[in-house]
Amino acid sequence: MIISELKPFPEILGYLDGDKKVFIVGCKGCAQVCQTGDEPQVLEMKQKLEEEGKTITGYCVIDFLCDKALVKTRLFPHEDEIDAADSLLVMTCGIGVQATAAVVNKLVHPAANTINVGGASGEWRGSERCRECGDCVLDLTGGICPLTACTKWLINGPCGGTKNGKCEVEPDVRDCGWHLIYERLKKLGRLDKMQTMPIVKNYAKMQPPKHLRSTIMWALEQQETKV
Repeated sequence: MIISELKPFPEILGYLDGDKKVFIVGCKGCAQVCQTGDEPQVLEMKQKLEEEGKTITGYCVIDFLCDKALVKTRLFPHEDEIDAADSLLVMTCGIGVQATAAVVNKLVHPAANTINVGGASGEWRGSERCRECGDCVLDLTGGICPLTACTKWLINGPCGGTKNGKCEVEPDVRDCGWHLIYERLKKLGRLDKMQTMPIVKNYAKMQPPKHLRSTIMWALEQQETKV
């Protein structure tokens, strides 16, 4: 299971600055267990955003947001509501945000951070991956993770080895992650996002947090304790 925690509400509002109409997407998979993206949390977020003057054009809670085919199928009936929105707010892990961004022609904002629990996660059919960095930057990168799309984990742009949109590590088969980010933002008309990239990233957040290690989400033999 992938653990997610909702970002502070002021941070989410900052992502939506300038967006008057928003479509919300939730997840009944891991986010349901974490209480970050199930229908009750989606409805609570809807109310809070409406209180801030946002118009919610609609919402959809999908079984597993990490499956692009499922996401595309489930969002299809909401096409008009999505078209009416300025952007989408996705309440799930980084994989679900990336999968959603891959199937809609809109800017997608993450509502949660994905928390590292150590060890290995299960694999899925899509190409999206998440480093569980604890401080999701997908809002700035068009829904493409620079830590997984870039072989060097570069956070502020491409290295000098990129050529013709390809990565120098595997130039025959691998696209440069930052080339993909640039093309996605260009398509969305939001290249301005590249002017606000973070200069420093706190990689300490990639360590499993202490409060999580005292719960059964860390290991089944742990006793659930109050934080």
